[in-house]
This record gives sequence, structure tokens and C-alpha cells, in this order.
Amino acid sequence: MDINPYLTFNGKCAEAFRFYAKVLGGKLEMMTNGESPVADQTPPDQRDRILHARLDVGGGAVVMGSDAPPQYFTQPQGFSVAIGLTDSAEGERIFRALSEGGVVKMPFSKTFWAEKFGMCIDRFGTPWIVNCEKPA
Repeated sequence: MDINPYLTFNGKCAEAFRFYAKVLGGKLEMMTNGESPVADQTPPDQRDRILHARLDVGGGAVVMGSDAPPQYFTQPQGFSVAIGLTDSAEGERIFRALSEGGVVKMPFSKTFWAEKFGMCIDRFGTPWIVNCEKPA
């Protein structure tokens, strides 16, 4: 069984997923409504919106998403996408990139359970947790 986050956006999915691919690496695949088999059933103003995006960052980790139809979009709440690392320098790079232009909820710093830990909401509205485990 795989359990993966599926993020929804209001017209910013392509921009967000290109950004996530730049920050996290991996292989990005996207399809717009206009590229889909049901393109002729899609209103013209919705054809450039993302029907499905998939970012495979390796190790079985996948983040997926799409642009919700405007009438169904709601701001994300009640969850965070968690990233677990052992390299605190890499964690700091990722946290800094994700939080740029967003909101830092908890600064990236040492805690009693982690070498470094931080929480932020990126500029697209997605909440993130970056956790760097203490060395064994």
C-alpha cells in the first residue's frame, strides 16, 4: 500500500510543482485539462489548469496534485507534508526554499527530538514540516 499527499491548488499547481521539483529533485510529470482525453469537454478557461501532477522524489516518496475546479477549491488546513532527513544542511536548504515568500510557523532549529526541525507554509499555501533526525 502507498499513501501519498495529494495537494490541490486554485490555478497554481504547475508553478508549485515546478518549484517543488526544483527544491526536492525527482521526476515531474504533469497533464493539463487541455491535454487530457476529455479536453473537448473542458471549458476553454480551464484547459491550462493541471488535471494531474506527480513528483517522484525517489525512495518510494511521491507527491501528487492538481488544480481543483474553482468552485471546489478550499485552502489547505489540518495537515502538513512532512519531510524526514538525516542531513541537517540539506534540511536547512529545503526549509529555507520552502519558506521563502511563505510563513514560518516554527523556525528551523534544534529540538529535544531532532537535530533540526521546522514548520512553514509555502507561498502556494501548502504546510510543510522538515525534520532532521539526531545522529544515532
